[in-house]
Amino acid sequence: MRNLQLERVAKNFGAKRAVNGISFTAQQGEIFGLIGANGAGKTTTMRMVLGLIYPDEGKISYGGQPYSQAVKEQFGYLPEERGLYPKVKVSDQILYLAELRGMRRADADKALKSWLERFGVPENYGKKVEELSKGNQQKIQFIAAVIHNPHYLILDEAFSGLDPVNVELLKETIASLRDEGKTILFSSHRMEHVEELCRNVCVLDRSNAVLQGSLRDIKSRFPKERVMLTTERPMEGLERLEGVTAVKRLANGYDIRIADESAAGRVLRLAADTNTVTRFELMEPSLNDIFIKTIGGSGKHE
Repeated sequence: MRNLQLERVAKNFGAKRAVNGISFTAQQGEIFGLIGANGAGKTTTMRMVLGLIYPDEGKISYGGQPYSQAVKEQFGYLPEERGLYPKVKVSDQILYLAELRGMRRADADKALKSWLERFGVPENYGKKVEELSKGNQQKIQFIAAVIHNPHYLILDEAFSGLDPVNVELLKETIASLRDEGKTILFSSHRMEHVEELCRNVCVLDRSNAVLQGSLRDIKSRFPKERVMLTTERPMEGLERLEGVTAVKRLANGYDIRIADESAAGRVLRLAADTNTVTRFELMEPSLNDIFIKTIGGSGKHE
């Protein structure tokens, strides 16, 4: 199994503790979410996984093996900071990068054309990167990360610059790579993307892992504090109910914040007694809600 395992990994930069003894395992065939505010330690952790810097404490293993040149060749990395050369043709730089990863040029050329077709942009083969839209540049950057068919993928803000249609295309692509057995470390400031793609997550705050495990288990630790209500006619008196802390009128209903789950019953009784209810749902907390509640104002968020 090509699992990625971190055991009590720590990194210091002078007097600053950038990563403080974190441990997690990303299984083969899994998209593992690594999230946190700016400065929480995500980038340092990813750089240690990639072997760009080394831990001061703890160890990182890849399928049970330590870092090595053979392991290095099995990485695919999509950085948050883009690294394409704007005045170089797409084909020239992607084929060059693939050859650096050990691919024969003919195989790399075939793979590049296949990926461009898959993303619906075959015409970009001979274009310079600066001639492409930001979204298409992001597609090329993604192809650069995966063209050599790596075992381990580290994806940092993979959907940056993409419109909703292309976000869905890339989500499907990442999910298909997971299903092929890739081990994927995924980081994003967009909690809904993490929630859609990841089964397990590690939340970092100021160098420490403050939450980790399966999303299902993490959500079970937090109360349900939100009700979605839709009725045939406008509602009156929701704000006055005991335990209701906020009511937001939506185009087709109400988003109601509650202090505890017992207040949900009072909301439903009032709505059923005075109106026709077409939707009533006690919502589980979103990852974004959990993140804000856990991290609060301790970090700078994007």
